[in-house]
Amino acid sequence: MIDHLDHLVLTTHDEVACVDFYTRVLGMQLESFIGGTPPVERKAFKFGHQKINLHVRGREFEPKAHLPVPGALDLCFIASIPLTEVISRLQAAAWPIIEGPVMRTGATQKIRSVYVRDPDLNLIEISELA
Repeated sequence: MIDHLDHLVLTTHDEVACVDFYTRVLGMQLESFIGGTPPVERKAFKFGHQKINLHVRGREFEPKAHLPVPGALDLCFIASIPLTEVISRLQAAAWPIIEGPVMRTGATQKIRSVYVRDPDLNLIEISELA
């Protein structure tokens, strides 16, 4: 029945810091779009064929999660570049790696990962296929 993930929603307490992390540090593309009723401008981070829609705590769009809170996500991304380059990019951005590289089990095969926290303290795993 389910084929793939289209998007997920991230709730932030600091929109500026969140946009900086997902665009500057992770290299995602910021997209603005009009959505909802009434129509309002919204933001999302695009990568590949997916996106992360952005909600700001206290200004979420309806419908929303039952308890939308910053820092509740644990996300794993497969990198488009080798993990050594990911590590170099994180170091150049002065973004601390909290664990890794370590071997893990991904959705389809073994992966090699590093872990960081975004500005809302969500756990972000960045991986390459092993």
